[in-house]
Amino acid sequence: MKRIALTSIVSVLAIFVAFSAYAAGPLTVDIHGPGQRLVNIVLLPPKGLDGNPIPNASAKAFEELVANNLSYIPFLKLISTSELLGGDPSKGVKGSDIDFKPLQLARVDLCMTTGWNGNYIEARVYETFSGRRVVGKSYNDVDKTTLAMAADRFCSAFLEALAGKKGFFDSPIAFVRQEGKAKEIYTVLPQGRELKRITKLGGFNLSPAWSMEGDKIAFTHIGKTRHELGVYDSKAKKIHLYTKGLGQTVISPVFGPNDRLTVALNRNGATNIYELDSKIKPKRMLARSPYIDVSPSFDRSGNLMVFTSGRAGNPHIYLMDIKSGKISRVTLTGKYNTHPCISPNGRYVAYTHRTSNGHRIYLHDLSTGREKQLTFGPGNDEYPAFGPDGYFVAFASNRAGEYKLYLTTRHGDTPRKISTGAGAAFAPAWDTSLQW
Repeated sequence: MKRIALTSIVSVLAIFVAFSAYAAGPLTVDIHGPGQRLVNIVLLPPKGLDGNPIPNASAKAFEELVANNLSYIPFLKLISTSELLGGDPSKGVKGSDIDFKPLQLARVDLCMTTGWNGNYIEARVYETFSGRRVVGKSYNDVDKTTLAMAADRFCSAFLEALAGKKGFFDSPIAFVRQEGKAKEIYTVLPQGRELKRITKLGGFNLSPAWSMEGDKIAFTHIGKTRHELGVYDSKAKKIHLYTKGLGQTVISPVFGPNDRLTVALNRNGATNIYELDSKIKPKRMLARSPYIDVSPSFDRSGNLMVFTSGRAGNPHIYLMDIKSGKISRVTLTGKYNTHPCISPNGRYVAYTHRTSNGHRIYLHDLSTGREKQLTFGPGNDEYPAFGPDGYFVAFASNRAGEYKLYLTTRHGDTPRKISTGAGAAFAPAWDTSLQW
C-alpha cells in the first residue's frame, strides 16, 4: 500500500471552552460537558486546483467516505448544498473563494472544501460566521488503495480541532467473532472497515485486550484440554501461548502498569487477579477474596484498576488504587454488575448491569458518584469498551437477534452498528494508544 505524504497546511486552534456557535473565539465542542448542541456542516462540491480537472470518481468516493465518517459523530449534522440559497457558494477552496452569507442564512456552522490536482488533495474546514479556518490538510499520491486512509486522517484531524480529542477514526477495535464452532479474535475500525482476522487457533479465543502501546493483544485461549494465555505481537506477526505456572483457569487478561500483563487465575481453588512478570509468571496478587475476582481494567496511568468481584454475595464492580492497595465498591444498586471498563482518564466506569428487561450498559462517574443508563435494548447490551477519547463506548448487543457490535457515547447517544461481517460478534476492546 502506498504511503500518504501528510503535510499540515495550518495549525489547529482548539480551546477547551463550552461550545457556542456564535462565540468570538474558535468554534469548539466540549465532549465531556453535560451534552452538545448540533453543529451543522456542509461538504461543498470539489474543485480543481490551478485549473486542473476534477477526478470525478475519486472526488465522489472521497466525499462519500468523509460523509460516512462524520455521520458517526452525534453532534455533527450534515447539510446538503441543495438547502443553501443559490446552491454552491464557493468558487474555490480558500476562505476568500467562499460567500459565507448563504451558509449563515441556512444556519450552517462549518463548511468543508476539497481541491484536486490529479492524485493530490487539499481539504479544509471553515467556520462560516467568522471565516476562520478550523483545519487544513493536504495528501499526496492518493489512489484507490489510500483514499480511505486519507479520509480517516482528515476526519481525525478535524475532530481533534473541534473537540480536542483524536484517534477515533484510526483506532481499531479487537473483538471475538463466531467462526462455526470456534471463536476467533478479529480487529476492525469503528467505521466498519479494515476487518482483520488475528487468530486461527480453533477452540475459544476470548477477552481480547490491547497493550498500552497498541502493538499487542492479549486473550484467553481455551483448547480441548486447558486454558492458555495468548499474546499476539503485531510487529512480529506471531502468537505466543503460555500455560506454565498459570493454573487451570486463565480469565480476562489485560495489560496494566508499564504494559505488564494482569490476569485472573485459579491457582489454589479460588480465582484471583494477579500481575505477571516479564517471563509471564505470577508476580503478585492484586485482588484476593474467597469469591471470584475477574475482569480487571486499568486507566492509562495504570494507577486505577476496576474489576468484578463476588465478595458482596453478588457480582459487583470495585475500584482499586494500585499504589495504596485500597479497594472501594463502585456499584451499589442491582444484583448483577459485570464487565467493567474504566475510561482512559480514570474518571468513568462503564459496565454491564442486569435489569428486569435484560442486560444494559451503565456509566458511573467516579468524581461525582452518579450513575447513568446508556443503553436501552431491546435484548441484551453487554461488554462496554471506552474509545481512546473516553467519549465513545463500544458494546455488544443481540437487539437484532445475533450479537453484533455497536457504538454509543458516554451521553447515551443513539447506538450505531459496526460492520463486522458474518457471525456473532462480542467482547470489544478498543486500542487507546493514539490518544496518548
